[in-house]
Amino acid sequence: MEIKLYTTPTCTWCKQLKEWLKKKKVSYQEIDVVENDREREEMVEKSGQMAVPVVDIDGTIIVGFDEKKLEEKLGKDEKPGKKK
Repeated sequence: MEIKLYTTPTCTWCKQLKEWLKKKKVSYQEIDVVENDREREEMVEKSGQMAVPVVDIDGTIIVGFDEKKLEEKLGKDEKPGKKK
């Protein structure tokens, strides 16, 4: 499972989402869209907006810290202690 997390350094929701993912022991690639123009453009293309955080889980885009959607997507793809 590939997870990209588009963030900015000052985003409160980004910080909360990163802490939540750490508690769930979910690894992710963090992309600072303030520092990377190409990645910011990619995020806008995927999500249709400039708001962060944006999570890309194997092509599924979740905008904001939507715990329910994240649980659903992560739960379908990855159960702790079980292999696909």
